[in-house]
This record gives sequence, structure tokens and C-alpha cells, in this order.
Amino acid sequence: MNHRRMAGRVRPPALALTAAVAVLALTACESEDSGASAAEGSRPSVVAPGRPGEEARTLSPEEARKQGAREAEPNAADIRFVRMMIVHHRQALTLSALAEERAGSRGVRKLAERITAAQKPEIGAMEGWLDRHDLPREEKSGGQGDHGEHGEHGEAGEAGEHTEHGGDHAGMPGMATEAQIKQLTAARGGAFDELFVKLMTTHHQGAVTMATEVLGAGADVTVEEMATEMGAQQSAEIRRMRDL
Repeated sequence: MNHRRMAGRVRPPALALTAAVAVLALTACESEDSGASAAEGSRPSVVAPGRPGEEARTLSPEEARKQGAREAEPNAADIRFVRMMIVHHRQALTLSALAEERAGSRGVRKLAERITAAQKPEIGAMEGWLDRHDLPREEKSGGQGDHGEHGEHGEAGEAGEHTEHGGDHAGMPGMATEAQIKQLTAARGGAFDELFVKLMTTHHQGAVTMATEVLGAGADVTVEEMATEMGAQQSAEIRRMRDL
């Protein structure tokens, strides 16, 4: 009787243990399956903004990585913009340097100072961008056109012989011609102020045009940021000049 009673007491726990193990195993399997499904279903997507006029796209992480790899390398539009804008900025520095002794208005002198303070560091940033990508700062073809990178190293004064004339850079939007530079250099007082504002407004409008073009054609994120900032900054300067 004691043996049967003990046996009767042992068997139910054994059955319960077996059933519990089976339930745990089944639960674990279900958890793994549901976890895998959840992981697959919850993989993050990436929204890639479209270029101006285009809709945004939703990319998988793998597609985003591939897209990022493609966009990591600057394209021809990026390189052309940076090289041209360096030359463009240098002429702005040359024009602005004339204001200190020739301007009749304090407002025009302050405007020239703001232009110099903004564009001189931007030249350094753009030259640094070319250096980081192992790109020459000058167009090596030596041909004439709107690239205009002949002898443009150094400060504005050192490059003035090239940047203050139309020359090879005449194809760039907003660039002052040689005749206009000579006229501005000879002017004083109110005549200088009027011509400076006129030339610099056109110069800034050309820079905005160039920035807008590269935003539609370029691929490099840093160039996009520079172009966006330049476009906004020079548009604001145009508004200020209209109030002078």
C-alpha cells in the first residue's frame, strides 16, 4: 500500500514536468518565429528627399547605403561649381577692397566689409573641399571657357590681375567686365557707391544662379550645403543693396 501510494504521488508531477517542457519548447519556437517576423517587418526604411521638382523616395537600408555610396563622390557639376565660385568670390573681394578709400557712403563701406567677411572664409572652405577630394584647384585643360581657373591661387590682391577682369571668366553669371572694373576704380563718392551697388547686385544674382544650378545637378552633400547657404546669404545681401 505504501509503495502504491508513493507511486501514485510521483507520477502526476512527472507528467506535469513533461508537459511543461513541451509547452516551453513550443513557446520558444513560436517566439523565435514571431521575433524573426517582427525583425523583418520592423526593418527601418529611409526617406530620401528628391531633387527640386521631384518627389521623395522610400528606400530600404541596403538601397540607402548604395545611394549614399554613389553620392559620396562629387560629380562634374559639383567640381565645376566649386572652382567657378572660388573665382567668382575672388572678384567680389577685389571689388569690395575698392570701397574703403572710394565709397562716399558708410552703408556701402559696411556692405563691402560684410561681403569680405563672408566670402573670404568661403573661398578657404571651397579650396579645402577640393583638397580633400584630391582635386586640382585649377582646370588643367588650359582652354578658354567658363571654368576660369587660371592663376587663381592666393589672396584677392595677388589674383587681382585675373579676377578683376572679364577675360576667361566672362562666361560666369554676374562677373564684372574689365571696362566696368576700370570705371569703378576711377569713381569716387556717390558715383562709386551707385556703380558698386549696381555691379555687386548683378554679381550676387549671378552667384544665386550658379548655386541654384548646382542644387539641381550636383551630388555632393557638402556642396549642396554650401550652395544653399550662399544662395540664401547673397539673396539677403541683394535685398539690403536695394535699400541703399
